[in-house]
Amino acid sequence: MSYGITAALQTAVYGALTGDATVAALSGGAIYDALPPGPVPPLYAALGPETVRDASDKTGAGAVHDFPVTVVSEAAGFASAKVLAAAISDALTGAEMVLARGRLVRMAFVRARARRVDGRREIEVWFRARVDEDA
Repeated sequence: MSYGITAALQTAVYGALTGDATVAALSGGAIYDALPPGPVPPLYAALGPETVRDASDKTGAGAVHDFPVTVVSEAAGFASAKVLAAAISDALTGAEMVLARGRLVRMAFVRARARRVDGRREIEVWFRARVDEDA
């Protein structure tokens, strides 16, 4: 197994989201790897934790990364959060990204979960990235 690609994958995902015109317009550019100190906008997206498992085979080291991108909204309903979550899904599902280390084999949508948390609306959109160590 190799966990060595994780930083390169995170950087590429962040770049794909911030570089997508629709995601940027809908979020007002509020896409975070880590939440900034102080108040946050009423609608934003944040990269979440990840779970990684070995996907190595006889051809080389690889891994499968499962991770969410969470959309948070202070709006009364889910509509604006769902529109942003759909744009994020469109931007990442099937995306071809160049990684600083290793190679992205496939990026896929896995599931989503919408819920109310402390008066806010949150949608977790989960993705699965298959990466190989050898580029």
